[in-house]
Amino acid sequence: MNNRNDASRHGGPQRTEPVLGNLDHLDADDDRRASARPEPPRREPPFGHAPRVRVPLARRRIPWLAVVIAIVLVVGGGGWAWSHRATLSALLPQTQLNSLLTRADQAYAAGKLMGGPDSARDLYVAARALDPDNEQALAGLQKVGHAELAQAQAALKAHDYNAARASLEDARGLLGGGAEITAVDQALAKAVLHNANVDVLIDQARAALANGRIDGNGGAAALFGKVLAGDPHNAVARHGMNQVGDLLASRIQAQLGKNDRAGARQTLTELAARLPGYSQLPTLRANVAAADRAADAQRDQYLAQGQADLRAGRVTGAGNDNAEAQFKAALAADPGNAKAHAGLGQVAEALVVQANAALDAGHTHDAKSLLDQAAALAPKSADLAAARSRLAAGATGGGNAGVAAAPSAPPTLTPADSAKLARLIARAKTAARKGDIMLPPGNSAYDLYRAALGIDGNNAGAQAGLRNLPQVTRDQFQRAVREDNLDMAHDMLGTLEQLDPGDPATASMRHRLGSAWLDRADHYVGLGELGAARAALREAQRLVPDDPRISEVDARLHRNG
Repeated sequence: MNNRNDASRHGGPQRTEPVLGNLDHLDADDDRRASARPEPPRREPPFGHAPRVRVPLARRRIPWLAVVIAIVLVVGGGGWAWSHRATLSALLPQTQLNSLLTRADQAYAAGKLMGGPDSARDLYVAARALDPDNEQALAGLQKVGHAELAQAQAALKAHDYNAARASLEDARGLLGGGAEITAVDQALAKAVLHNANVDVLIDQARAALANGRIDGNGGAAALFGKVLAGDPHNAVARHGMNQVGDLLASRIQAQLGKNDRAGARQTLTELAARLPGYSQLPTLRANVAAADRAADAQRDQYLAQGQADLRAGRVTGAGNDNAEAQFKAALAADPGNAKAHAGLGQVAEALVVQANAALDAGHTHDAKSLLDQAAALAPKSADLAAARSRLAAGATGGGNAGVAAAPSAPPTLTPADSAKLARLIARAKTAARKGDIMLPPGNSAYDLYRAALGIDGNNAGAQAGLRNLPQVTRDQFQRAVREDNLDMAHDMLGTLEQLDPGDPATASMRHRLGSAWLDRADHYVGLGELGAARAALREAQRLVPDDPRISEVDARLHRNG
């Protein structure tokens, strides 16, 4: 109260303005304009409150200057960062690389060499993924390899052969071989051999050799081989292996004497692998090659004589002077020979023709005998099936060969039988168009036509459809090859060989399919799909083993593999 009365006596409260040096002059004009305006009536602060001090305008503007400066710095810094973003991003992998190398060095120092993502090897490998030429990473991997080699040597001294082998293989994977790797490998083999007792192995090998047991893990070749792996200069084992070579050579000669050329080639391959320096190898190779040439010449002679016998009408018989005997001899000389198989198919077709002639003459007994002979050579022949249906439908009884029998009258079909017959023929035609010639069983065109002939063995539609299946199969084959559906073409070729095994068109079809598989193999080699290329090449080799392109594609495969 006293303060307030004193203030009223001196003309009201006196206000003191704070002064900020020369900053007052910056806004002198503002102050003059402010003093020219009448001040609003001032309200006294409540009792006990200090009067509010008014800060000059110049002082209030200082924070705004700071804000402006900060904005300029932020904008400028952001622009620099944007313009140098490539440099900044390049620093990130470099930082990651340095971190990986540091961790790898630490893992190596701690002895954590292999196994797990935090091992020295894996960390150095990860660093190389970021920088393949990084010298520190390359040197680190070499250090790990030498450390693994040292561990292998230590394990070898401790007779821990499994650990020694594991560390040695890890070292080999990092160092890629070398004199040190070879030395440890040989030392390990000798140690293992010594541990297994050389004398015991040699005694076992000698016993196996005496009993003629060469092959298998307990055979003489494997046991002597174990000794030589640890001690290549062991005289007893080397002599034993030479004895093994002599026995294998004798086996080859015996196989050639039995005309088992495939077995002789297999034994020759085994001998060359076990004893590449065996003195008789060149002679044995020459003997096998000579046997192959002689067999090929004999096979070709059989084939030519078989065709001559066919043309002369000497189809079959008890001796060797007929086509059937000659083609079978060709197959014995060269199992699987396509020309010999086709020749036997031609024999079967000739027998079916003779059987149909016998049926026409009413000689059912002769027809049955001929068809049985044909069935032994070509059991799935379409002509054979049609002839058997004729025989079943037209035979009235047996009789001696050459005795005519009157054919029976056509069967009387019920309306239900006629409807079923028509449905079977329609289904057979549909199956043939779809390519279901011989499969699936029961629903193939072949089986459906035969079912129809089971109702009426002389039905012209079923007979014609069955006999036309080989031509349908040839058409399906050609379309499949054009569409590059080689699996379908393969099925059609096999089907034709059953339906008409003597068809002369099969040779050209086989060659065309083999060429298509070679084209596919060559294409896959160009794409780098070597597994698919090998599979396609195997198909080509099976179909056209003498095609010169096989060696060309095979060479490309080896160059790229």
